[in-house]
Amino acid sequence: MRDATFAAAAGSTEPVTLDLDPGERAALRRPSEYDAAVVALLAAGIVKASSGTVLIGDFDPRLQPVHCKRAAALVPHEPFALDESEFRRYVAYRAALWSVDPYRAFARARELRAQLAGVHEAFAYPLIGALIGAPKLVVLDRPQLVYAATILSVVSDAAVISTHADAASALAFS
Repeated sequence: MRDATFAAAAGSTEPVTLDLDPGERAALRRPSEYDAAVVALLAAGIVKASSGTVLIGDFDPRLQPVHCKRAAALVPHEPFALDESEFRRYVAYRAALWSVDPYRAFARARELRAQLAGVHEAFAYPLIGALIGAPKLVVLDRPQLVYAATILSVVSDAAVISTHADAASALAFS
């Protein structure tokens, strides 16, 4: 991201500049929850910058949104309220998004559930869904800091961006 901002009726974000290589981690302290949430959406290519530039790998979200969604995975702040059958549909959706064989996706989901055994399902499910396609970038929108070490243990070689106003997140995710 190079001086990337987003402006809407609800407010605007301060400019963000950030470069990450594979495996690098960055914690972005944002002045508000709104700013943190929007910067996470910008970083994942879900919303397009009002000014500045966002590239995910070699892809521009304005021109190549599907490629960006395959390269980056957003783990939203809001916990999921899914039962087992809804979670299976969610895994199938994520597998289709990244063109991952459903059998492999469900096997990966089982493996991740075992690794995230201490993380409440409401917070584990979105992370599992995000990791189905082995993204190059994982964007954590204000993650639960109590789970920081566990989250990082399953992310592997992907670059990780965490948006959180808490100073502890900078230590946990840097």
